[in-house]
Amino acid sequence: MKYTVLPNTDIKVSKICLGTMTFGNQNSEADAHEQLSYAVDKGVNFIDTAEMYAVPPSAATQGKTEEYIGNWFAKTGKREELVLATKIAGPSRGMTWIREDLSFSKQNFITALEDSLKRLQTDYVDLYQLHWPERNVNIFGQRNYSHDASEQWEDNFNQVLSVLDELVKSGKIRQVGVSNETPYGTMRFLEEAKKGLPRMITVQNPYSLLNRTYEYGMSEISMREDIGLLAYSPLGFGTLSGKYLLPNPPKDGRVAMFPRYQRYSSEQSTLAIRKYKEIADKYNMSLTHLALAFINQQPFVTSNIIGATKMSQLKENIESIHVELTTEILADIEQVHSIIPNPAP
Repeated sequence: MKYTVLPNTDIKVSKICLGTMTFGNQNSEADAHEQLSYAVDKGVNFIDTAEMYAVPPSAATQGKTEEYIGNWFAKTGKREELVLATKIAGPSRGMTWIREDLSFSKQNFITALEDSLKRLQTDYVDLYQLHWPERNVNIFGQRNYSHDASEQWEDNFNQVLSVLDELVKSGKIRQVGVSNETPYGTMRFLEEAKKGLPRMITVQNPYSLLNRTYEYGMSEISMREDIGLLAYSPLGFGTLSGKYLLPNPPKDGRVAMFPRYQRYSSEQSTLAIRKYKEIADKYNMSLTHLALAFINQQPFVTSNIIGATKMSQLKENIESIHVELTTEILADIEQVHSIIPNPAP
């Protein structure tokens, strides 16, 4: 395994982070514990989860992922060996079964964190993240920002950081980060932090061969402001494994099981995937390794959040840390990207 540190901290994390959103839906608790044990044995020390998981979100599965992880901690006693990240859900996603009001109010932060700590069977989390912004932004498949003049949101970056400051000082949070955030929101948080408030140290945004929109503005912020990317959906819901290119694609994959998840399955995305598969074949490597290694090598990436439903997938994903893409391979990737840029924003 390779390691780095969370920016502006001394917290060492593996370059591969274990994403857990399938725990509680596609994966049973026994599956989850097997994945956790294997990943840790392979040197992974960074786990990411969220209060809204499992995915797809539902009232029946909400919180199960954290519960499974908490039970594994209780069984193995490995909590102190690992860096644990979770997230508070924001508004506008319709998940009122979590809380009727999903704003980032002080009480909601306290309630969400306490509930997560209870499920995780721990006294603290190493990284607490805002799952998505309160305000109207272009995320989850939206390419462009469209301003909503009727939006009720008011600038509350200072208030949010002030509440997080209290939770950090209480010892229940070590560090804070954002997710699905934009250049505007990221810089506003960083500016407010200069007033003696907690500094956002990471951004958890989508990043893959099919969605490199992070490079438009966010990657420069990452490099110049030292705020690291935790890349999620690095395989585009599994499409970048190439399994959906097969004549008889698997019926137990996320895209097949949950038709709403078509973000990476457009005609343009499929064409790009075919071309990336040709590159992988040319250099005698799996498409999975090509896709993950590309992310692992980016200087603005702090950790690559992989996820799997099968142990064979988990093993292949983790092994990507040993793959190094040459300048020739990277040039071939750029050629495809120049022709089909970001087909799945």
